[in-house]
Amino acid sequence: MDPSFGFDLAAISSDWESAKVILDKRPELVRYAITEGGDTILHIAVSAEADIIMAEMFVNNLLNRMKSEDLEIENRPGDIALIIAASKGSIHMFELMLRKHETLLSISSQQTLNALNSSTERGNHEMALHLYNVLERKSYKFWTDRARYIALKVLVAYPDIATSTKFCKYSLITLARNPDALNTTDSNMISRITDRFFAFFHMKNRFPEKDNEALNILITILKLYPRLNKPTIFDDLVPIFNEEMVVGIPQIVFTAVEYGNTRFVIEALKIYPNMVWLLDNDNRSMFHIAVMHRHEGIYNLLYEIGSKKVVVLVQRDEMKNTMLHLVGKKPDKKQLLKTVSGASLLMQRELLWFKEVERMIPPYLRYIKNTDDKTAYELFSENNQELVSKGLKWTKDCMVVTTLIITVAFAAAFTVPGGYHQVTGIPIFTHEASFLVFMIADGVSLFSSSMSLLVFLSILTSPHGQHDFLYSLPKKLMIVLITLFISVAAMMVTFAASFFVLYRNTHKWLPILIAILVATPVIIFAALQYPLLMDMFRSMYDSRYLFNPRRRVLYKRKKD
Repeated sequence: MDPSFGFDLAAISSDWESAKVILDKRPELVRYAITEGGDTILHIAVSAEADIIMAEMFVNNLLNRMKSEDLEIENRPGDIALIIAASKGSIHMFELMLRKHETLLSISSQQTLNALNSSTERGNHEMALHLYNVLERKSYKFWTDRARYIALKVLVAYPDIATSTKFCKYSLITLARNPDALNTTDSNMISRITDRFFAFFHMKNRFPEKDNEALNILITILKLYPRLNKPTIFDDLVPIFNEEMVVGIPQIVFTAVEYGNTRFVIEALKIYPNMVWLLDNDNRSMFHIAVMHRHEGIYNLLYEIGSKKVVVLVQRDEMKNTMLHLVGKKPDKKQLLKTVSGASLLMQRELLWFKEVERMIPPYLRYIKNTDDKTAYELFSENNQELVSKGLKWTKDCMVVTTLIITVAFAAAFTVPGGYHQVTGIPIFTHEASFLVFMIADGVSLFSSSMSLLVFLSILTSPHGQHDFLYSLPKKLMIVLITLFISVAAMMVTFAASFFVLYRNTHKWLPILIAILVATPVIIFAALQYPLLMDMFRSMYDSRYLFNPRRRVLYKRKKD
């Protein structure tokens, strides 16, 4: 008789003595699948409906004979024994397996989410709380849309979780550092295209109306905050809920501002409007921090807070810096590079910020000095001189490419494929259509590269100050980029056309192959330059909508 006979029955009935006899003879059975569903003895023991004390004793004895990696074995549906214990609601078995293999959850985080979801739906309060506390220690990157959905279900099912300090701290910090989690996007391609179209012409709110799970969690926690009856790390938030003016903004809100989490700030202000009064330890409001980090989405909320903005705008920090001084200081380059590329466009964006804040603050603050005895204009000029130099250097570097293309195009015009007739001096293949394409493409390349060079020369010979970067220089740079691309593309067409002229009768496959090959660098060049071209286009024509947007996101206007 097979010595493993009755092994599964022993596990189902939690009969350790019978199971021990079998394991003494065949210890390797602890890691073998013994059912058609791929279950090991541990899977069966955990799911057994026997007396809970006997089942836990059986599992404990079984774990003593297993290696930690044996707990990673999945059955055919893809479940490990730990998740079965969680779904069943056995906290003791769950902890026994975790002690045996401390990193087991890192291998099956999604399965743990399944167990959390199952526990919530079954009303197993203790197991749901236990699982949530385990998941709470995960990195914020772990929290996918599905994880947030299940967390929201737990939050709705067990509101007492939300009133715990640990939950509030972790959840708010996680959401504050993750702006993308609060912004929903439509997975439909047509919807994405139409959204971009309407957004480009400023005909649609930048925030979709449809809520997501992360947003619902944020709103739920903010609304539950006043129910906290015990001292917490959020004591400095309590006055906000009482609508009182206080000094000292909660660090979590500042974190959201620093990360550019506009939606987080919007939802907080909707529930607690007087949060706009709060200042940090350096005497700066959330709008001062938004200016420092160049987050226009949060700055634009100034247009929606009414007369309160006057108090915010006149505020000066510990170094006596006004909001205009903060624009004059060097920003976080990483943030700027997320929006525009190239030194010239960075300089233009800085000028747009400076002009906007200059217009916004009271006139008497524009020329006031800080503790370093400098005005905002002096700070801006000193800190952005490097951008001016880099912008002009980039222009000189591009001139080298343009000059090279002019040289090649000019030489090609007099070195035609096939040569000339000895007597008439007319090109031999002048009657060929491909030769006509060759000459036209060469002419276009020479013309566009020459125009690009002339614009470059006008940039270098003109006295460009910082304010020329606002509109004049970006417009010239866009012309340069377009003409430079046309000249490169036309030069490639000229090269390909020459092969069609020379091999029109023999090796017809060769010019086709060459045409395909020369098209590759043109396509790559276009793909690489497209983001820069779009940045230039936006800098010229879309920058007027950067501040004071038409659509409101904080307090929407009521329809008549």
